[in-house]
Parts: sequence; C-alpha cells; structure tokens
Amino acid sequence: MLPPRRFRIGTTLFALVLSACSGSKAPPPTPAAVPVSVVTLKPQTVTLTRDLPGRTTPHLVAEVRPQVSGIVKRRLFTEGGLVTARQPLYQLEDATYQATYDSAKAALARAQASLVTAQLNFKRTSELVKIDAVSKQDYEDATAAARQAEADVMAAQAALQGSAVTLGYARITAPISGRIGKSSVTAGALVTANQAQPLATVQQLDPINVDVTAPSIEVVRLRRELAAGTIRGASALPVTILLEDGSRYEHDGKLAFSEVTVDPSTGSFALRVDVPNPDHLLLPGMYVRAIIAAGVRENALLVPQRGITRDPKGNTSAMVVGADGKVEQRAITVSQTVGDQWLVESGLAAGDKVIVEGLQKIRPGALVQAAEMSVAATATNAKAVATSPPAN
Repeated sequence: MLPPRRFRIGTTLFALVLSACSGSKAPPPTPAAVPVSVVTLKPQTVTLTRDLPGRTTPHLVAEVRPQVSGIVKRRLFTEGGLVTARQPLYQLEDATYQATYDSAKAALARAQASLVTAQLNFKRTSELVKIDAVSKQDYEDATAAARQAEADVMAAQAALQGSAVTLGYARITAPISGRIGKSSVTAGALVTANQAQPLATVQQLDPINVDVTAPSIEVVRLRRELAAGTIRGASALPVTILLEDGSRYEHDGKLAFSEVTVDPSTGSFALRVDVPNPDHLLLPGMYVRAIIAAGVRENALLVPQRGITRDPKGNTSAMVVGADGKVEQRAITVSQTVGDQWLVESGLAAGDKVIVEGLQKIRPGALVQAAEMSVAATATNAKAVATSPPAN
C-alpha cells in the first residue's frame, strides 16, 4: 500500500533541507596566540675577553752558589723561609782568607811608611838643589823614588781591597729577596767556587708571573678589528685570575708583555701577566686561568644562549617576533660567548625581539603573544638549568 501523498511531500522536503545543511561548511576558528618570552636587543659596550690557561712562575729566581772554595761552617737561614737581599745564608771557614787579608793590610802599611820616607827625601832634595848643594841627578832620583812609593801604596791598597772581597765571599749572602728553598749542603760540606750545583734557590713570589699561551690566529683577527675600528684596545684593563678550583683570585693582574714570536710547533704565542701575591697563595707551577681583555666593542648586540639554535650543519638561527606578531626565523652569525650570551656579528639588529622561552611550542609564521624577559632573569634561569642535577 502506498503512503499518503502529504507524507511523501514532507519526507522529500526534509531530505532537501538535510542535504542543504550537510553541504555548507562552517568557517575555521582563529588560532590562539602562543605565549612566549622575548628579549629586546639593545646596543651596549662590551669588553671582549679570552679565557686562557697558564702556569705560575716566580717573578725572579736566583741560584745561590759559592764564589770561593771552602768548608761550610754553618747555615744561617731557615729552609722555606723568607730572606732579604744581602742577608747572610752560609758562613765558610775563612781563616786562610783572613790571613791573606791581614798580610795585604800589613803590606799596605809598609808601603805607606816607605812613601813617607820617600816624600821627606824628595822635599829635602828639592830644597838643596836650589842652592846647588846636591846634584841634579840626586834630585831626579829622589823624585822617582817618591813616585815609586806612591805607586807601591796604590798597589797595596788594590791588593787589600781584593783580599777583602775574597774574605767577604766566605760569607755567602742572598742575591735577591724572596722565599728560599731547601739547602743542598750541610755544615762540614766542601764547596767550590762557581760549582754547578746551587747551594739553595731563592724565588721572588710577590708579584708572581702567570705565563699563558694564545692561538696566533686570534692575534691576526684582533689586529684586523683594531685597524678597522670595530673594537678599541683594552690592554690596560685588569686581568682576572681563576684558581684551579674555579674560584676567583682576590687580586687582579696586569698584562706585562706578549711574545713577538709564534711557536711553530703549536701555532701559539706567549703572554705574561704580573699578579700581586702578598699572601703567597699562588706558588710556582700552579695551574690557573687568566681572563684577559682583548678589546672593547661599542654598540654590540648580545643574545642569550637559550635563544640561539643550531642545525646539524652547525648553522645558527634565532626566532624573532615580527611587527605583525608572527614568528620569523633569522639566520645569524655569532662569534663568541660573553658570559651566558652570544655576541652577534650579523643577522639581527637593535630592537629585534628574540624568543628565549616557548621555542618548543612555535614554528615560523605562528602567531605569538610576546612578554618581555629581563636579561638578569634569563641568566638566572640558565644558571639553574646548568646547575640542576640530571634526571634519573
């Protein structure tokens, strides 16, 4: 039996309406802006530094050696203690040298007595020759004898001075002020003049030197930047010293000199830093690190390391918030780290907003809601990440 005609018409209309509704598409929803934290780049003056390894060396080193031969009578210093210049260190048996000195002293006295006699004879002869009481020959002989006596006195004085110097060498003194090491001889030992083995070594430790090495390529780059006016010199700035445990030494040093020759085996050159060491905390041979100022750059741009990414090929890039609030990926060039930030060479400009938090939630072209983060907060977060223990 067929359905009524009215029912068939209603069914047809319902089908047409349902078909019309199913064919229409609703507009897609607008994506929500992703919240991110950014740092706005501002030009600033930056001191470029180099962290270089080095070893401490004494400022002055003097090896104590005898200048005369003899038996060591006694030692006059405490091993490992401080000594001052010209302080007696060893006393040798000096009886022989004392006798030589006394003999030279007596010879001087004899020469001086002879000089008096010759001078009196000369004076007397010079008066008699005026009245022709003596011959001219006698006058000339008296004159020569007086001059000979004067020469004998001068020779005796030189001999006495030489014997006094030799006698003084029997008491060995410190050539410089500093800390003296252990003695290689004891009382009763025989030492010889200018022997190869030193009796002791004195080292001046205040100030102390720190010898470091730097790659020669850095010198070339630095000189090019100085010539181009990109940076200005900073050799007068203090040098920070870091101890082996990473702590900072309380006294800053100053750059003393740089070597003019590059070591062909290592491709590096030497630098020397003078460091105050009043408490003798730094000892020769210690490993330290010297943070040396290489130059000062004006209008530099620094980006937190958290805002820089590298691809597998080593290319660096940063995510920047554009004027339309969307993310832009910028290829940039960085040269070195300054603290926890990268020094930007190209790719970014002052006023750019670099994303430092929320990078994992965005992609180029995404709409973001940027909130400014201070550089201090960025540094604190980076330190927290670096010092946090690894997950189990």
